Amino acid sequence: MRLSRSFFYTLRENTKDEESVSGNLLTRAGMIKRTSSGVYMYLPLGYKVLKNIEKIIREEMEDASCAELMMPTLINEELFSSSLDKEDFGKNIFSLKDRFDKSYVLAPSHEELFTLAASMKIKSYKDMPFSIYQIQNKYRDEERSRYGLIRIREFLMKDAYSFDRDEKGLNTSYNVMYNAYKKIFARLGIDYKIVKASTGSMDASLSEEFQAITSIGEDTIAICNECGYASNIEIAKCSCKKEKSIVDLKERTLIKTPNISTIDDLASFLNVDKSSIVKTLIYKVDDKFYAALVKGDNEVSEAKLKKELNASHIELANSDDVIRITNANVGFAGPIGLDIPVILDNEVSLMTNFIVGANKTDYHYENVNLEDFNYIGVKDIRCITLNDVCPNCDNKLEFKNGIEIANTFKLDTKYSEKLGLNYLDKDNNVMPVWMGCYGIGIERCMAAVVEQNNDEKGIIWPYEIAPFKVAIVVVNIEDEKQIDAANYLYNELRSNKISTILDDRDVRLGVKFNDMDLIGIPIRITIGNKINEGLVDVKERKEEQSVEVSLYDALNKIEDIIDGE
Repeated sequence: MRLSRSFFYTLRENTKDEESVSGNLLTRAGMIKRTSSGVYMYLPLGYKVLKNIEKIIREEMEDASCAELMMPTLINEELFSSSLDKEDFGKNIFSLKDRFDKSYVLAPSHEELFTLAASMKIKSYKDMPFSIYQIQNKYRDEERSRYGLIRIREFLMKDAYSFDRDEKGLNTSYNVMYNAYKKIFARLGIDYKIVKASTGSMDASLSEEFQAITSIGEDTIAICNECGYASNIEIAKCSCKKEKSIVDLKERTLIKTPNISTIDDLASFLNVDKSSIVKTLIYKVDDKFYAALVKGDNEVSEAKLKKELNASHIELANSDDVIRITNANVGFAGPIGLDIPVILDNEVSLMTNFIVGANKTDYHYENVNLEDFNYIGVKDIRCITLNDVCPNCDNKLEFKNGIEIANTFKLDTKYSEKLGLNYLDKDNNVMPVWMGCYGIGIERCMAAVVEQNNDEKGIIWPYEIAPFKVAIVVVNIEDEKQIDAANYLYNELRSNKISTILDDRDVRLGVKFNDMDLIGIPIRITIGNKINEGLVDVKERKEEQSVEVSLYDALNKIEDIIDGE
């Protein structure tokens, strides 16, 4: 790529509308350009990075015997509605009609089409196992797109599915893909953690996330540096090894708390610690209402509550439903006398003489105990905090932000039963197929690499995914010897399959250096006056110092650097 005749530009100043480091640097480097909220174009350099990421993925999928195909992104709504997806994705679906008034959706996922494709092959137990994948666009009408490429509305995903005759086969296929993912992210140079996660709308028996550790990210991960435990905080286990204190149970008292409807205000009004208060949250779980009780200084984990209740959908009840259920304004709900099931967090079960809402506007009860109300169970339903310890080894936990770059699910027979994907076993019994699902966000990988590999000058790309491995910078394009040497080296590197930029633009040397640093080319070769002595200057992007080498030894030097990675 000769820059004097190529599409190439950079921006000197930070962009005002990019809130992440990666979004800002990729935009400044002329690799991406936002066209609307959550929608980006990928310019030549950025597109090359995407393709390099895809190349790594394809190579590892090939090694895992996973065959590539391509699904349409325009899906007939009748087919989409036959699965569970439409309800799961809700308002995030882009819907449209064709000229014949038939309804379609822009695919937010492709479970139903992969299942349909598998049904063309699967008739007998002999037709499995196998895995198939694609790299294809997905569309989700995100309420709030943010963090550059981390949450966008049109994005590339590598999604794969495995098909097996039984759970044992699924476990084997899952492990093959799991190990392939570890190889992919090692090659991408991403610092990541594998964490247990909520199954979300997938409703799987197991969900694991590959989280890139960054200073920003929509997810928070609880990590134990002693035993290696790692989990998304929404499902991280909370240890509860305390014992119920032996104290005298006091008489329950109704107290007036005018206009005191928050935990903070109530603690201040009564001059008590928030941990002595129990808050009651009303949830709509599928088509039924439940009350969830946690200590006043804790939060309910909706993911945990959903799993405990084996639910498909969970949301906080709206104010009208809360008023109807409690006969009080929002903020005064309590468990006493409720006509809906009540579930307690483990820590609440150890409390005595605590404070709750009275289901009466402007009133609370104090000195409440478990004997004062009915409940259906005691479970771990709260979010973990920094005050908690590792559930495995009792050591201190650390919280870090993460970008979810991939996830893996054991779907078991959920989609196959729903969509009728069956096979005949050895005894001619009709059995549902066992499925696994495995996704990688391509743009999220790109963003995560930049978030983890940058400095004040710009991006520092790992060699395998850099748009070009080498940049040749000519100091003086009017100097014939410099141009001849640059052309010689450019052709030499390219003939040896080393992707190279030749910066032969008529701009100041400082501009060239700044641009090559900004776009993150791993190796820079500068050709200046020393060419009269047969020398060129070689500098790695991640190093401070450069070295002088002979023009005719430059190729060997570059190969040694790349081979050393």
